[in-house]
This record gives sequence, structure tokens and C-alpha cells, in this order.
Amino acid sequence: MAGASGSARDAGVSHLSDDIRRAIEITSTAGTRERIIDITTLGRRTGRPRRIEIFFYRALGNTYLCSGAGGAATDWHANLLANPDFTFHLKNGIRADLPARATPVTDPAEREAVLGEIVRDLNQPHDPGTIRPTRLEDWADSRLMRVTFSS
Repeated sequence: MAGASGSARDAGVSHLSDDIRRAIEITSTAGTRERIIDITTLGRRTGRPRRIEIFFYRALGNTYLCSGAGGAATDWHANLLANPDFTFHLKNGIRADLPARATPVTDPAEREAVLGEIVRDLNQPHDPGTIRPTRLEDWADSRLMRVTFSS
């Protein structure tokens, strides 16, 4: 099992170029800037594109989107539940618009493992996410989506 260190490569990114793969396979040493992307979802009611800025995370060798501490409802999450295909926009260091698909993470054991890695990552001394407090119990109700990149 891979950790936040990215020791095991996500098979879902193996088809991507090396520079794009490196931008996605961030480690716990990545700063805030490297973790910020945009995503474009389709509005669940309007069907129109909706682009927002968001952090992405790496855990267990996969890429995730997460609503963060508190678990408040988010439009991006509701849009992805209705239309799971979206665009993952890299914008720092390398620019790329990647077709992707979101899958909700609902299994309690997987959620705990992934959220645990995200919280440990955010608790690094350089505080990459600038998110406080960063305790696992604060993230228990977070909206969590696994990202798979299309070929």
C-alpha cells in the first residue's frame, strides 16, 4: 500500500507524460502552491460548466478531492455526484487540462485510511494546506472523491 510519499505509482496516471505525472504524484514535501488546481464540473441543475479552485491530495497511491474539515455541503461535490466526469486543471509549474472521473469514497475503512493520510500530510511542519485545526475527527464528515484520469 502506498502512502503520501507516493512510493507506489497510481496505475491511473501511468498513461500520462512524466511531467504531468510528477505534478499529480505530490508528496508530503509539496507546498500549498503545488496542491492547488482548478476543476470544471457540470452543474447538476444547469448542465453548464462550473470552474473552481480547490486543493487535491495524494493518499494510498491515489489522487483525491476533499471538502476539508467540517464536511459542509459543496456544490462541486453535488455536481460530481450527478455528473462524475470533470476536468482536472493543473496550473502551477505545469499547465494541463486532464479529463477525469470522480468516485465517492463511502467505505468507512477506506475513508478513515485516506483521511488519516491527508491529515498527517497537512500536519507537516511546513503546513502545506494552511488548514487548522488538522485533526482526523474534524475531517470525518468530509466529502471525499477518488480521481481517476481518463486515457
